Amino acid sequence: MRGWFSFTRLAALLIKELIQMRRDRITFAMMLGVPLMQLVLFGFAINNDPKELPAALVTSSQDRFTRAMVSALEITGYYRFNHVVDSQVEAEKLIENGTVSFVVTIPSDFTRRVLKGDRPQILIEADATDPAVASGAISTLGTVAAQALTRELGADVKAADQAARQLEVVVHRRYNPEGITQYNIVPGLLGVILQMTMVMMTSMALTREIERGTMENLLAMPANPLEIMLGKVIPFLIVGSVQVVVVLLAAKLLFGVPFVGSMTLLLVGIFIFVFALVLLGYAFSTFATTQMQAMQLTFFYFLPSLLLSGFMFPFRGMPVWAQYIGEMFPLTHFLRIIRAVMLKGANLEAVGTPMAAMLLFTFGFGLLALLRFRRTLD
Repeated sequence: MRGWFSFTRLAALLIKELIQMRRDRITFAMMLGVPLMQLVLFGFAINNDPKELPAALVTSSQDRFTRAMVSALEITGYYRFNHVVDSQVEAEKLIENGTVSFVVTIPSDFTRRVLKGDRPQILIEADATDPAVASGAISTLGTVAAQALTRELGADVKAADQAARQLEVVVHRRYNPEGITQYNIVPGLLGVILQMTMVMMTSMALTREIERGTMENLLAMPANPLEIMLGKVIPFLIVGSVQVVVVLLAAKLLFGVPFVGSMTLLLVGIFIFVFALVLLGYAFSTFATTQMQAMQLTFFYFLPSLLLSGFMFPFRGMPVWAQYIGEMFPLTHFLRIIRAVMLKGANLEAVGTPMAAMLLFTFGFGLLALLRFRRTLD
């Protein structure tokens, strides 16, 4: 009769499980990789109060009062004036394509108005498509500008005090004047939903064939790897189209998200994005041997993409190294396209760079899937 408990049998079972874990390398990597990735991203990359935001300066003068205003804004830590332009047209292009988050305009008669005590003004336009980015930088504007003017006119205390009190900082929250969060979140949700479903469903396409034992029938068909891949991913493109219609209708009817851009341009961007996602999912399926492994790979990709794309946290608020990593995800570029087209009415020139990046992702994912598929067959 066997004993009630045997350390020998327990040790044998433990060894068996350790061997199984060693063989399932994807699961083992997930157990170690996900916690480490969360620690690094949440500890170093995430920042709800972005600083050093790119800004454009529109001015035709470089006098001491103009320099004082610019220096005061830079000292706050929120502004980084990396573009100095001569016209409002140039500044408009910069804020429309997302190159800058703010446009600061100091009128040519600013100094004259300061010296005469004739209510000087400066204009600050903020890209409010993401309200979290603009709020912190705008909140201290009036006080900072007044203090800078007071210091510059410090020799005449009475004149300095009068000029500081008369200074008017005009703030325009562009594209989302009310600071409604849904205008930023809901368009981005389309990208998140598509990424989660398209990559996951497509990543199981090939592994499902292997698990069910129908891969031999698929390989016996007179079809090349490209035809097999397209046959697998095109049905998911149709499913993605249905999701797009549902989310866009909900955005308009339920949340009242404005749509001021070209529907054709937006649909082209969505198609490229979805095509890139299904090709990525198909590439994942060539690395995985089971559907569970395919889901694990999807989750491992989904987490950093969600955190570093600018959907949950301001993209400009992350450190530079995190922004470089974020640029490697199609979702980052898709968010720029959909928010620019829907909220800003951007044209193809304004979204040309993220559109080209998504085309590059599509080509790269498709090539990787084809190469991996051939290797899998061999």
